[in-house]
Order: sequence, then C-alpha cells, then structure tokens
Amino acid sequence: MDVQPVGTEPSGWRFRVTVREGGSSTEHDVTLSAADHERLGESRRSPEELVRASFAFLLEREPKESILPRFDLVVIGSYFPEYERVIRGI
Repeated sequence: MDVQPVGTEPSGWRFRVTVREGGSSTEHDVTLSAADHERLGESRRSPEELVRASFAFLLEREPKESILPRFDLVVIGSYFPEYERVIRGI
C-alpha cells in the first residue's frame, strides 16, 4: 500500500492511496480534516499513519475493489460502526 500526500486543504490534508494485491491495484482519493486527525489520531501518529491504519482496517473487512474511490476518512464509521474504537486502539 502506498499513501502519498497530494495536497493540503484549508482544514486538513488530501492523499492518494494505491492498494496493490493479487496482481491488480486500486486508487483512492482520501481527505482528512485536522479536527478528525486530532480526534482519531490523538496526535500520536502522523496523518499518513492514520490513513494507512484506516486502510488496513478496511482491508481486513472488504476487498480493495469495494473501497470507495473518493471519500473523507470519517465516512468509514458510517459503514463500520466499530471503526473509531478500533482505530484509536491500533
């Protein structure tokens, strides 16, 4: 998995995530606000580390092809209610 920052937003960051497995790859545009980084990352990990941990969480639950091509990181909690609890413990 490759997590590349592609820009900063007025209130956070934007990333391009490439997931390679099984001979194919998918690409995802992900945004993360500074407020959500503080809440989810608890300032103990970088925004990139939080995005990487979040994708690891997703890939344990669904194939890479099922991950939305563009989303804000906190949307994960809408699909997986345990996301915030689990991601804080990683």
